[in-house]
Amino acid sequence: MTATSSTVREYDVTARSTDVFGRVLCGVRDHHYIIDGPVQNGCPGEEVTPVEAFLSAVAACGVELIQGIARDRQVTLRGLAVSIHGTLDRSKQARSDLTTLNSVALDFRLSGPDAEQAAALVDAFKLR
Repeated sequence: MTATSSTVREYDVTARSTDVFGRVLCGVRDHHYIIDGPVQNGCPGEEVTPVEAFLSAVAACGVELIQGIARDRQVTLRGLAVSIHGTLDRSKQARSDLTTLNSVALDFRLSGPDAEQAAALVDAFKLR
């Protein structure tokens, strides 16, 4: 990430092929990690797949944003877990020229806030 101002954030990520078909070496700053295409595509499927990485990023964003919102609102948050489930049905795509997830569902589990505060934190996340 390159900090250019408090309102603009820029990110640089790399991905390159490896000697193994369907295995990708990714890089973010000084971090490197492998992403495998899914077995259904003839790829190894041993490492995290692109869709799993995407869903993980959404879940991580949920945790990080709700922590920040709770801090800003001075709501005590002792713990937070986000589960995410995505469904991709290639036979039920909105368009024939691309493939997208058909549905994504997030489940938030917060400890610390009461039910009303927890609902308000999740609602604030949804507005981001």
